[in-house]
Amino acid sequence: MKLRPLLLLLTSFLAMFSLASADPLKVGDPAPVISATTDTGTTLNLGDVYKKNSYTLVWFYPRALTGGCTKQGCSLRDVNDELTKKGVAIVGVSVDPVEKQKEFKAVNHFPFPLLADTDKSVMKAFGQSVGVTGMASREAYLIKDGKIVYKDAGVTTEQGQNILQYLASVKS
Repeated sequence: MKLRPLLLLLTSFLAMFSLASADPLKVGDPAPVISATTDTGTTLNLGDVYKKNSYTLVWFYPRALTGGCTKQGCSLRDVNDELTKKGVAIVGVSVDPVEKQKEFKAVNHFPFPLLADTDKSVMKAFGQSVGVTGMASREAYLIKDGKIVYKDAGVTTEQGQNILQYLASVKS
């Protein structure tokens, strides 16, 4: 029996598993302060966004220009004015490159920036699994004063309404 190929295979498998098993962030955790490239090609530092706004909503989606992701983004676009009045800044994140993010934003008339997290650093900072597909999980994190105050996972068409309902339930 050749032990070396078996050890190499086992080591590779464990390395992949360790990348895929980050602990997801939860309510009460500090929000990651990280920068990434936007759909316009500029760099956006999430820490700066947190400081400038009462709330920041960071929403993750698997792939730009796909059915579920479009519904998720449009649910946030459709309540953007209401969220803005409540002091919420919205930032979208997926692993798509800048050009695809730019197209996704233009096609759907999104008034908020989209991050091209091609190196998956934002995903990893938020504890998203980088598993086999390498795509983001459908989640949204509402951040206030540098901490996560609400998390919404696996939601598409209702995400915007869920955020508004949460904000209505808290006293500012």
